[in-house]
Amino acid sequence: MKKYDYVLVGSGLYAGVWAYEAKKRGKTCLVVEKRDHIGGNVYCEDVEGIHVHRYGAHIFHTSDRQVWDYVNHLAEFNRYTNSPVANYKGEMYNMPFNMNTFSKMWGISTPAEAKAIIEEQKKAVAGEPKNLEEQAISLVGTDIYQKLVKGYTEKQWGRDCKDLPAFIIRRLPVRFTYDNNYFNDLYQGIPIGGYNVIINKLFEGCDIETGVDYLEHREHYDALGETVVYTGTIDAYYQYQFGKLEYRSLRFESEVLNEENHQGVAVVNYTDRETPYTRVIEHKHFEFGTQPKTVITREYPADWKEGMEAYYPVNDEKNQALYQQYAALAEKEDHVIFGGRLAEYKYYDMDKVIASALKRTAECMGE
Repeated sequence: MKKYDYVLVGSGLYAGVWAYEAKKRGKTCLVVEKRDHIGGNVYCEDVEGIHVHRYGAHIFHTSDRQVWDYVNHLAEFNRYTNSPVANYKGEMYNMPFNMNTFSKMWGISTPAEAKAIIEEQKKAVAGEPKNLEEQAISLVGTDIYQKLVKGYTEKQWGRDCKDLPAFIIRRLPVRFTYDNNYFNDLYQGIPIGGYNVIINKLFEGCDIETGVDYLEHREHYDALGETVVYTGTIDAYYQYQFGKLEYRSLRFESEVLNEENHQGVAVVNYTDRETPYTRVIEHKHFEFGTQPKTVITREYPADWKEGMEAYYPVNDEKNQALYQQYAALAEKEDHVIFGGRLAEYKYYDMDKVIASALKRTAECMGE
């Protein structure tokens, strides 16, 4: 008889849901986390009474009623609506692209005028789009592409839009209404008190070890649990035997400013190529804060190298083929379950991670 039913490797939302569902069924869990805190990328720090999203902006949104009910019984959510703005060399535009954006850019006021301009500009691309630049122009025209898509995307991916595959932006959200709500989902908000409220609930009653790399002590931890739930990078689990999967990474620079309101909105995207960061987050606006000071974070995209945090999988054909080789090995495991963004090499929104974990726990433990 092993000491634990489950050894959870990592402590993000996937492992958290697993822990919570296991405990409901009277099972025991050990959590092994490489960082010095639990919570994965949704972890918040308290700075000047503000909940700072340490690993970038996390805005919860979903149309899945089951998931929305699930997170709401863990924490109360506020009514935050994601309405970022774009700064192009000092010109401010609303996101996603909507009538406010078009009115500012072209001095027009009706959907018909906006559609006519975009249709005319789309003619710059003849035939099937061959790269991201052509794909973007065929969706939103040349003006919006040049000012609001090109620089941001090139910074994000570290290469020219002409060298990026078209599929990355198969759809850009375009609305011919005066609506700045970024998401189309039915529900959105931020947990009151920050995401740690949810994380602490999910892992309550677990034994937790932080600052430990499971892969360096695999035999020790495998011996402690009946089943391992692994949420780290899948290629690292298999010691890169087929080669390394590619990721994009991020670097964050935060500072406390002695002012009450720095930018008037939680997220500003910097869409010119020259500004080195992609966006600036002012955390207090996620919770309508009125503190005397404010905390901002600049987000810089970076090429991922081993040892860095992996944020975005590079889901091109080469990497997908490589991932499938690792996934085939994972399928054959009897006592290891792979789940979450890194183990499934997938760009997952938070609600999809939770839904995936709920589905898998129900399959493995019964309803």
